[in-house]
Amino acid sequence: MNRRRLTRYAWVSIGAAVVTMALKLWAYGLTGSVGLLSDAVESLVNLAGGVMALAMLTVAARPADEEHAYGHGKAEYFSSGVEGTLILIAGIGIAVAASQRLVTPEPLEQLGLGLAVSGLASLINLSVAMVLMGAGKRYDSITLQANAHHLLTDVWTSAGVLVGVGAVALTGWERLDAVVALLVASTILWAGAGILRRTVSGLMDTGLASADRAAIRQVFARYESEGVQFHALRTRQAGAWRFVSVHVLAPGYWTIHRGHALLERIEADIRQALPNTTVFTHLESLDDPASWEDIGLERARPRDPPTPGCPAAE
Repeated sequence: MNRRRLTRYAWVSIGAAVVTMALKLWAYGLTGSVGLLSDAVESLVNLAGGVMALAMLTVAARPADEEHAYGHGKAEYFSSGVEGTLILIAGIGIAVAASQRLVTPEPLEQLGLGLAVSGLASLINLSVAMVLMGAGKRYDSITLQANAHHLLTDVWTSAGVLVGVGAVALTGWERLDAVVALLVASTILWAGAGILRRTVSGLMDTGLASADRAAIRQVFARYESEGVQFHALRTRQAGAWRFVSVHVLAPGYWTIHRGHALLERIEADIRQALPNTTVFTHLESLDDPASWEDIGLERARPRDPPTPGCPAAE
């Protein structure tokens, strides 16, 4: 699939954020509920995240070039990083407003209509989140999956706000609205921290998930039964693309042609097991002692040449 087409899902997210934010602000205007206000602020963050996702999906879809030989996939992490930061800022703002309302509670008005409007906004978010989650998993887009998780968090926090406002209507205890808003703020902060953790992992070139590594080792197992061995496996992910590097050890008497054909088959099998994967292989001889000196992830640092004029150089 052309990765540029994924931007249409970002447009869906942006449209949903605008509609739900308008609905929630209307609900806040009707009721005066700080819980519903916190929900509206969360939709503002959704809007900012959707705009950022649109920009970064556009960049990530660009093909590799001379200056970016590994592609532009890491651009998606800028989107998740900005979105995570905005979520944290929104969560802090909500907590401050809720704390003030906890000290000086105010009566809520027109709760029935306000709850109905906010409920409609939550249904919109839920529908869009399901669409984005499906597309994110189908096309292996971290940006769309993060956006979907954010919207789902918004749905659950909206449900909490509705419960809080409903509890105020039933009990008449106005501070319940502020208590629920504080719970919403803590949920938002947790979600923001989670998104930032994923962003940092991607930028730090964290290895592929255990399930992906298991799929790679299953490919290795088929060839190990034929006497081929593997070591120095390296993996990482940049946006939707995975990168795999491995040393392949074959019998020393093989011809270059036979060894190259083996590498081609291994690379094809890994790409079949893990779509959107770039594979780098290095052929070594099972019979050469030097092949066993780089089993680890990093080769041993070569010794520095002796300085001219010193006894070791003479």
